[in-house]
Amino acid sequence: MSKGRILFVNQEIVPFTDETANARFGRYVPQYAQEHGREIRVFMPRFNTISERKNQLHEVIRLSGMNLIVNNCDHQLIIKVGSISSARMQTYFIDNEEYFTKNGPLIDDKGKLCPDADERLMFFCRGTLEAVRKLAWRPHVVHFSGWFSGLIPFYLRRINKDNAFFNGTKCVVTLTDDNFADKFNSEIDKKLKNDGATAKDQRLYENLDYMSLMKAAISYSNGVVISSPNVSQELIDYAYEMKRTVLEYDSNEAIFYEKINEMYDTLAGANMEN
Repeated sequence: MSKGRILFVNQEIVPFTDETANARFGRYVPQYAQEHGREIRVFMPRFNTISERKNQLHEVIRLSGMNLIVNNCDHQLIIKVGSISSARMQTYFIDNEEYFTKNGPLIDDKGKLCPDADERLMFFCRGTLEAVRKLAWRPHVVHFSGWFSGLIPFYLRRINKDNAFFNGTKCVVTLTDDNFADKFNSEIDKKLKNDGATAKDQRLYENLDYMSLMKAAISYSNGVVISSPNVSQELIDYAYEMKRTVLEYDSNEAIFYEKINEMYDTLAGANMEN
């Protein structure tokens, strides 16, 4: 019997991206959950640095083909899948020719965000949840990691308001040391309004930078995982101020991953059996 369904949305996953602490977290936390009886789905962006040939990615036709409107323009959602054979774990990739295949990095060598970073962020987060809904696979917990997944709780609320597919789903945000100094396009709050953002949402997302993005993610999440000793103390203090369930960093991965799974049970409770 499955011990619950966990959706992992990760910015980085080794071996598809370079091995960093964040990429290891994205790789091994889902594996631990799966090995301990949970049903999982794993999503990440198909950045143009990820080779389709090397990683043997192929398109999932039944999930691809829908269009998402971002800033009043249609953008095709393409879903690809690859496997980590040693872990028997599939990873779904959110792709789009304009936002990912052709364009360069999100942040350049000078620490500047690319001009359309806000729209790429919106497309990835919304596209992930739309793909999960198309799978007809309702997670008990959504655990997202990396700033590029930071709009997941906003879209989770927005989609659920429309049709209640994610009713009862809990949200866990990972705080790590992936901060940057630049600000997003000043129009992002207006673009989010087209996606159902309320006046309260817009106040959270105006003049958006890393700190405000992650504070908004904390505000709309149930649990917070501190995955690095270098996480901003301001964000940690904010999580406690908002009275979220907080799991402090532990350098012992086995113990840390076990505690993360215990958090899933604490947050989702009896719903895990449904």
